[in-house]
Order: sequence, then C-alpha cells, then structure tokens
Amino acid sequence: MSESKSSNSGLNGERTPRRSRASEAFFGRRHGKTLRSYQVDLLDDQLPPLLVNPTENFPGLSSLFPGDDGKPFNLEIGFGGGEHLNSERLRLRDENFLGVEPFVNGMAKMLAHFDEAPSDNLRLFNDDATLVLDWLPQGCVSRIDLLYPDPWPKKKHWKRRFVNQANLTRFARVLKPGGLFRFASDIDSYVNWTLDHIHQSGQFRWLAHQSSDWHEEWPHWVRTRYAAKAIREGRRPGYFQFERSPAI
Repeated sequence: MSESKSSNSGLNGERTPRRSRASEAFFGRRHGKTLRSYQVDLLDDQLPPLLVNPTENFPGLSSLFPGDDGKPFNLEIGFGGGEHLNSERLRLRDENFLGVEPFVNGMAKMLAHFDEAPSDNLRLFNDDATLVLDWLPQGCVSRIDLLYPDPWPKKKHWKRRFVNQANLTRFARVLKPGGLFRFASDIDSYVNWTLDHIHQSGQFRWLAHQSSDWHEEWPHWVRTRYAAKAIREGRRPGYFQFERSPAI
C-alpha cells in the first residue's frame, strides 16, 4: 500500500496536510506491526470517504454529516484502537463524532470496527489534531475526549505532552459554553501536569467534588486496552471532566 493514498486523501479527494516537524512532537511514531491485507484494504477503501480535510474552508457540519440538524458534535483525540470511539458512535446515534489518530495501526483497527457496523455519524483524521482544532469553527464542539494520551514520562519530553496552554486555548475556542473536556490517564505526573495547566488557563472548571468523582469510570465507559494494562500493572487511572467556562 502506498501511504499517501490512505493518509492524504480528503472528503473531496484533495490531499490532507503533511505534519510539520513541530507537530511530530505530540505523537511520535506512526507505524507499528506490519498491516494485514484486510487492514490495508480498509485503509485504501474505507478511510478516504471518512477523512476530513482541514486544508479547505470548513464546509459546515451539515456537509460533514448529512442530515445534521444541530446534533451534538464530539471530538476524540488519539483514539488508539478505537474501542471508546466505536462504542460512543454506536451508543449515541443521534450525535456526531470526529476521531483523530495518526497511528496507522490504530486507524486500521477503528476501520475494522466501522466495517462491521457502518454509521453515518463518524468522520476521521489521521494527522496532527491541532490542524483540526484550528480548522473547526468557534463553539461547535460539545465534548473533547483525550484518553490515555502518550505521557512522555521523561521530564525532558514533557513539552511534548498534548495538554499545554496553547492546546487548552484551542479546546476553549472550539467548545460550546458548558462543553466538556474529558481527560483520562494512569500517570500521576501527567494528571498533576494537566490539573496545573487547567488551573493556569482559567478557561475551564473542574467538575469534581470528591475523590470518587475522578477515581470511578464514567458511565458507559468502555475499558480500552491502555486502561486494562494500567490496572493490570497496578496503576490507578483517573477520569477527569472539565467544563468550558461560559464567560470566555
């Protein structure tokens, strides 16, 4: 398979942007194990019709999701193998979803889910999420999920973490007033990092009143393989919800 065929075609057949060197810092490598022929076919055939193209002017949600009439619009950044995104788009048929995942093997897994149960409420992007965040219009997103992002555990790599002040400002711009940013991680240093950045930003309110509010899994949560690994290895995941302040 030619990577350009699956990675760079948009909804209108145009090429999606190549990531800049700066954007590479957020997600590292793009390939894992060699893809099976079935996965290659999915990337060639199923992915192009679902891809958004942030190099063009935003076409409107009704163009991305035919029949959209103001339905909630949700964004998941770094969906991994697609366990959570797949569950949500099937559970919430009256809501729309855009999933971002630059890792080719993860995208192939999500497409396998889609191939088993197609739906008209899903779109995908296979590159840097900041390109999508800068492309979306203000106040159009109901919820942003960032679940078990790469923790970049070495201190010298902390600047690569997706949670930073620039990206929180991006989140606040695209979220509706009262919209949610949901964050899950099993890495204490990243949790503390995120809470500190949320406090500094002044653009979100942490929706927690007691420790059980972030120690318990969210309703309808589908345990991803990252969460299962964390629990298996003795780490306690945290589940955090932050509301976009209405006064921004």
